[in-house]
Amino acid sequence: MATVVTMPRLSDTMTEGTVATWLKKVGDTIKEGDILAEIETDKATMEFESFNAGVLLHIGIQEGQSAPVDSLLAIIGQAGEDISALLNGGTAAPASNGTADAPAASPTVATAPAGIQVITMPRLSDTMTTGTVATWLKKVGDTVKEGDILAEIETDKATMEFESFHSGTLLYIGIQEGESAPVDSVLAIIGPAGTDVLAYAESLKSGGVPAATPTSAPAEIPTSVSATPVAAPVVQEGGRIFASPLARQIAKEKGIDLGQVKGTGENGRIVKSDVEQFTAAPVATASAPVAPAPAAAPEVKPFVPAGSEFAEQIKNSQMRKTIARRLSESIFTAPHFYLTIEVAMDEAMKSRGVINSVPDTKVSFNDMVIKACAMALKKHPKVNSQWSDEAITINHHVHIGVAVAVEDGLVVPVVRFTDQMTLSQIGNAVKDLAGKARNKKLQPSEMEGSTFTVSNLGMFGITEFTSIINQPNSAILSVGAIIQKPVVRDGQIVVGHTMKVTLACDHRTVDGATGAAFLQTLRTFLENPVTMLA
Repeated sequence: MATVVTMPRLSDTMTEGTVATWLKKVGDTIKEGDILAEIETDKATMEFESFNAGVLLHIGIQEGQSAPVDSLLAIIGQAGEDISALLNGGTAAPASNGTADAPAASPTVATAPAGIQVITMPRLSDTMTTGTVATWLKKVGDTVKEGDILAEIETDKATMEFESFHSGTLLYIGIQEGESAPVDSVLAIIGPAGTDVLAYAESLKSGGVPAATPTSAPAEIPTSVSATPVAAPVVQEGGRIFASPLARQIAKEKGIDLGQVKGTGENGRIVKSDVEQFTAAPVATASAPVAPAPAAAPEVKPFVPAGSEFAEQIKNSQMRKTIARRLSESIFTAPHFYLTIEVAMDEAMKSRGVINSVPDTKVSFNDMVIKACAMALKKHPKVNSQWSDEAITINHHVHIGVAVAVEDGLVVPVVRFTDQMTLSQIGNAVKDLAGKARNKKLQPSEMEGSTFTVSNLGMFGITEFTSIINQPNSAILSVGAIIQKPVVRDGQIVVGHTMKVTLACDHRTVDGATGAAFLQTLRTFLENPVTMLA
């Protein structure tokens, strides 16, 4: 009997996931323990193993598509087994009893043209319920090879390239660029060239599978959209130009050829700022026919506005929506209060210089702050706590979350048992986690379980700021830049280096005196770094 494989819950906060990559295709033999697919949550991409053996009979969520937890991901059974009942929402597949009942049980399957593959919106993150097509890299009528990048799919946490696991011709696009649709919606159909899939696509929609395209002539719409000159620069050696979805969107709106833009992102990737900085020349060129008018008629110049109004709308990414929701919940749920102190950093600067003089050792000031926080939390465990309606949980282990900015938002990887680590170990851990975060390779386990959070904007020259608490933590430390200024020491005005830090506390768990005592201990460690090496 065939077995239904559903979208797994891969983290404690996961409500939906996205299929980043299928490692098996329909018809393949599956062994228990084989990797079926890579599932992306809002925090990481994880390999998903099969707990069943048999033949992969059906894929319910295509690459790049998102779907809620427990959605139909795949069906594994015996070769040739009738799975129409399962596709129709049944709980068990009937034994092989011929195909006479198939049309009545599942008209969608019965009317499918030969040789086609339906690709659905994958679940790419643990909280993903809908996905947005950021960019189509293929258009209707294009030849698609297995492994080609079809589109870039945006979830609530990241934007991922969606590869095709099938070869053929792109016959139908169900979700246009910029449109969002639920996980398992029809994303595209691939099959033999010339196959008419319009009726079949309509039957999918009438059978309860949502699709974002209009009901009138959906197959033709992608052709006109994808045929615009903007799409041409996407295809290059290796298949495409490296650019973020937001950069592509801005370039499309501005009519900028991405092939002319120099990328400053990782591995030469074109990012938003590259396109925005490039717009000056194209805009001036585009408006050149209008510019001569004032010169030809200087008498009307006083009536011409000094500038022109311009605004643009950037659609909220799924990651941006999640950040907005969680931070709103935190600021409106937890009563925040803020405590700020100024720390003398002269000794810390000297100590860092000595430490970094050791070969193959690199410690940052942020690493020193993290270490000092970990040690201070051991002395003030009430700050290392979390609130619930039933009780306050005091954590006696220290797992510090480190806020890392990524192109699409903010993630908080966690350095576990930070108090037990040396400065160099903390430095290596933070570097590794930050690299994974920027490359979208963090695993859910690497972003869970923090008991305290550090956010540092000092490298941007910010001297002082406040942060919103990263729930369920009770506090977050905002770290400013180290500045040189006159200070008074032993009654004398001298040049010193100072740094301001601000502790945001949840007043339900941390009182003012508790937070102040924590900061005093933190300052002692930072102003006397040798105490952190004991």
